[in-house]
Amino acid sequence: MGQHCCSHETKSAGIDPRWRQALWIALVVNAGMFLVEMAAGAAADSRALYADALDFFSDAANYAISLGVAGLALVWRARAALFKGATLLVLGLWVILACLWAIRVGSMPEALPMGVVGILALAANVFVALMLYRFRTGDANMQSVWICSRNDAIGNIAVVAAAIGVFGTGTAWPDIIVAATMAALGISGGWSILRLARTELRGEKERRVSPA
Repeated sequence: MGQHCCSHETKSAGIDPRWRQALWIALVVNAGMFLVEMAAGAAADSRALYADALDFFSDAANYAISLGVAGLALVWRARAALFKGATLLVLGLWVILACLWAIRVGSMPEALPMGVVGILALAANVFVALMLYRFRTGDANMQSVWICSRNDAIGNIAVVAAAIGVFGTGTAWPDIIVAATMAALGISGGWSILRLARTELRGEKERRVSPA
Protein backbone atom coordinates (compact mmCIF):
# COMPACT_ATOMS: atom_id res chain seq x y z
CA MET A 1 0.00 0.00 0.00
CA GLY A 2 2.80 2.38 0.87
CA GLN A 3 4.59 1.69 -2.40
CA HIS A 4 1.41 2.23 -4.39
CA CYS A 5 0.76 5.59 -2.74
CA CYS A 6 4.35 6.57 -3.28
CA SER A 7 4.19 5.77 -6.97
CA HIS A 8 0.90 7.59 -7.39
CA GLU A 9 2.24 10.75 -5.75
CA THR A 10 5.41 10.64 -7.81
CA LYS A 11 3.66 10.64 -11.15
CA SER A 12 1.95 13.91 -10.40
CA ALA A 13 4.81 15.49 -8.48
CA GLY A 14 7.41 14.57 -11.10
CA ILE A 15 5.80 16.92 -13.63
CA ASP A 16 4.58 19.45 -11.06
CA PRO A 17 5.92 22.88 -12.07
CA ARG A 18 6.22 23.73 -8.37
CA TRP A 19 8.61 20.80 -7.94
CA ARG A 20 10.77 21.95 -10.85
CA GLN A 21 10.75 25.55 -9.65
CA ALA A 22 11.76 24.46 -6.13
CA LEU A 23 14.63 22.41 -7.53
CA TRP A 24 15.91 25.29 -9.66
CA ILE A 25 15.93 27.61 -6.65
CA ALA A 26 17.66 24.95 -4.53
CA LEU A 27 20.24 24.43 -7.29
CA VAL A 28 21.15 28.13 -7.44
CA VAL A 29 21.31 28.48 -3.64
CA ASN A 30 23.53 25.42 -3.21
CA ALA A 31 25.89 26.32 -6.06
CA GLY A 32 26.35 29.80 -4.61
CA MET A 33 26.97 28.52 -1.09
CA PHE A 34 29.53 26.03 -2.41
CA LEU A 35 31.64 28.92 -3.71
CA VAL A 36 31.19 30.91 -0.49
CA GLU A 37 32.15 28.03 1.80
CA MET A 38 35.14 26.94 -0.29
CA ALA A 39 36.56 30.45 0.01
CA ALA A 40 35.69 30.64 3.70
CA GLY A 41 37.14 27.19 4.39
CA ALA A 42 40.44 28.22 2.84
CA ALA A 43 40.50 31.49 4.78
CA ALA A 44 39.58 29.86 8.11
CA ASP A 45 41.47 26.56 7.64
CA SER A 46 38.28 24.77 8.68
CA ARG A 47 37.68 21.11 7.79
CA ALA A 48 34.02 21.50 8.72
CA LEU A 49 33.54 24.36 6.25
CA TYR A 50 35.33 22.41 3.52
CA ALA A 51 33.10 19.41 4.19
CA ASP A 52 30.00 21.59 4.14
CA ALA A 53 31.14 23.22 0.89
CA LEU A 54 31.53 19.83 -0.77
CA ASP A 55 28.10 18.93 0.57
CA PHE A 56 26.65 22.02 -1.10
CA PHE A 57 28.38 21.03 -4.34
CA SER A 58 27.01 17.49 -4.09
CA ASP A 59 23.51 18.82 -3.47
CA ALA A 60 23.72 21.23 -6.41
CA ALA A 61 24.67 18.32 -8.66
CA ASN A 62 21.89 16.21 -7.18
CA TYR A 63 19.28 18.90 -7.81
CA ALA A 64 20.46 19.15 -11.42
CA ILE A 65 20.07 15.37 -11.79
CA SER A 66 16.62 15.50 -10.22
CA LEU A 67 15.58 18.16 -12.73
CA GLY A 68 16.79 15.90 -15.51
CA VAL A 69 14.78 12.86 -14.40
CA ALA A 70 11.62 14.61 -13.14
CA GLY A 71 8.65 13.20 -15.04
CA LEU A 72 10.56 10.16 -16.36
CA ALA A 73 9.73 6.55 -15.56
CA LEU A 74 10.17 5.31 -12.01
CA VAL A 75 13.16 3.17 -12.96
CA TRP A 76 15.11 6.23 -14.12
CA ARG A 77 14.26 8.20 -11.01
CA ALA A 78 15.36 5.27 -8.85
CA ARG A 79 18.64 5.03 -10.76
CA ALA A 80 19.24 8.74 -10.18
CA ALA A 81 18.60 8.16 -6.49
CA LEU A 82 21.17 5.35 -6.51
CA PHE A 83 23.76 7.76 -7.88
CA LYS A 84 22.91 10.39 -5.29
CA GLY A 85 23.06 7.87 -2.47
CA ALA A 86 26.47 6.70 -3.63
CA THR A 87 27.64 10.33 -3.79
CA LEU A 88 26.65 10.88 -0.17
CA LEU A 89 28.50 7.74 0.90
CA VAL A 90 31.67 8.81 -0.92
CA LEU A 91 31.43 12.30 0.55
CA GLY A 92 31.06 10.89 4.05
CA LEU A 93 34.11 8.66 3.66
CA TRP A 94 36.13 11.59 2.28
CA VAL A 95 35.28 13.68 5.34
CA ILE A 96 36.34 10.85 7.65
CA LEU A 97 39.73 10.72 5.91
CA ALA A 98 40.04 14.51 6.11
CA CYS A 99 39.41 14.36 9.85
CA LEU A 100 42.11 11.74 10.31
CA TRP A 101 44.55 13.84 8.29
CA ALA A 102 43.75 16.94 10.36
CA ILE A 103 44.46 15.02 13.55
CA ARG A 104 47.77 13.82 12.12
CA VAL A 105 49.12 17.17 10.87
CA GLY A 106 47.38 19.48 13.33
CA SER A 107 45.41 22.60 12.42
CA MET A 108 43.79 25.55 14.12
CA PRO A 109 40.70 26.96 12.37
CA GLU A 110 39.50 30.52 12.91
CA ALA A 111 36.27 30.70 14.84
CA LEU A 112 34.84 34.00 13.55
CA PRO A 113 34.63 33.16 9.82
CA MET A 114 33.39 29.68 10.74
CA GLY A 115 30.54 31.14 12.75
CA VAL A 116 29.54 33.81 10.24
CA VAL A 117 29.55 31.47 7.26
CA GLY A 118 27.93 28.71 9.29
CA ILE A 119 24.99 30.97 10.13
CA LEU A 120 24.68 32.03 6.48
CA ALA A 121 24.75 28.42 5.35
CA LEU A 122 22.18 27.47 7.99
CA ALA A 123 19.81 30.18 6.74
CA ALA A 124 20.24 28.99 3.16
CA ASN A 125 19.60 25.33 4.03
CA VAL A 126 16.62 26.03 6.28
CA PHE A 127 15.09 28.02 3.42
CA VAL A 128 15.65 25.14 0.96
CA ALA A 129 14.45 22.49 3.43
CA LEU A 130 11.22 24.38 4.14
CA MET A 131 10.66 24.89 0.42
CA LEU A 132 11.06 21.14 -0.26
CA TYR A 133 9.17 19.93 2.83
CA ARG A 134 5.96 19.29 0.92
CA PHE A 135 7.75 16.82 -1.39
CA ARG A 136 9.30 14.68 1.37
CA THR A 137 6.92 11.70 0.89
CA GLY A 138 7.52 11.08 -2.81
CA ASP A 139 9.65 8.38 -4.45
CA ALA A 140 13.30 7.61 -3.69
CA ASN A 141 14.53 10.47 -5.88
CA MET A 142 12.25 13.04 -4.23
CA GLN A 143 12.95 11.72 -0.73
CA SER A 144 16.68 11.91 -1.41
CA VAL A 145 16.34 15.63 -2.14
CA TRP A 146 14.51 16.14 1.16
CA ILE A 147 17.04 14.02 3.10
CA CYS A 148 19.95 16.03 1.66
CA SER A 149 18.32 19.34 2.61
CA ARG A 150 17.41 18.16 6.10
CA ASN A 151 20.90 16.80 6.79
CA ASP A 152 22.47 20.03 5.55
CA ALA A 153 20.44 22.15 7.96
CA ILE A 154 21.42 19.88 10.86
CA GLY A 155 25.05 19.99 9.74
CA ASN A 156 25.06 23.79 9.65
CA ILE A 157 23.87 23.97 13.24
CA ALA A 158 26.82 21.77 14.11
CA VAL A 159 29.19 24.07 12.18
CA VAL A 160 28.02 27.07 14.22
CA ALA A 161 28.45 25.02 17.41
CA ALA A 162 31.96 24.07 16.26
CA ALA A 163 32.86 27.74 15.78
CA ILE A 164 31.75 28.44 19.34
CA GLY A 165 33.70 25.42 20.54
CA VAL A 166 36.88 26.45 18.71
CA PHE A 167 36.62 29.91 20.21
CA GLY A 168 35.96 28.62 23.71
CA THR A 169 38.54 25.81 23.82
CA GLY A 170 41.27 27.21 21.59
CA THR A 171 41.64 23.80 19.93
CA ALA A 172 40.69 22.28 16.58
CA TRP A 173 38.75 19.40 18.11
CA PRO A 174 35.28 20.97 17.77
CA ASP A 175 35.95 21.50 14.04
CA ILE A 176 37.05 17.88 13.64
CA ILE A 177 34.12 16.52 15.64
CA VAL A 178 31.63 18.47 13.53
CA ALA A 179 33.25 17.24 10.32
CA ALA A 180 32.93 13.66 11.58
CA THR A 181 29.29 14.28 12.51
CA MET A 182 28.57 15.55 9.00
CA ALA A 183 30.27 12.47 7.60
CA ALA A 184 28.00 10.24 9.69
CA LEU A 185 24.93 12.12 8.44
CA GLY A 186 26.08 11.73 4.86
CA ILE A 187 26.76 8.02 5.22
CA SER A 188 23.45 7.40 6.98
CA GLY A 189 21.45 9.44 4.47
CA GLY A 190 23.24 7.87 1.52
CA TRP A 191 22.55 4.37 2.81
CA SER A 192 18.85 5.17 3.34
CA ILE A 193 18.58 6.49 -0.23
CA LEU A 194 20.36 3.47 -1.69
CA ARG A 195 18.14 1.06 0.21
CA LEU A 196 14.92 2.76 -0.90
CA ALA A 197 16.08 3.06 -4.52
CA ARG A 198 17.05 -0.61 -4.65
CA THR A 199 13.62 -1.55 -3.27
CA GLU A 200 11.92 0.49 -6.00
CA LEU A 201 14.11 -1.02 -8.73
CA ARG A 202 13.44 -4.52 -7.42
CA GLY A 203 9.69 -3.87 -7.36
CA GLU A 204 9.78 -2.47 -10.90
CA LYS A 205 11.71 -5.51 -12.13
CA GLU A 206 9.25 -7.89 -10.49
CA ARG A 207 6.35 -6.00 -12.04
CA ARG A 208 7.86 -6.33 -15.53
CA VAL A 209 8.55 -10.06 -15.29
CA SER A 210 5.26 -11.00 -13.59
CA PRO A 211 2.54 -12.38 -15.91
CA ALA A 212 -0.24 -9.98 -16.86
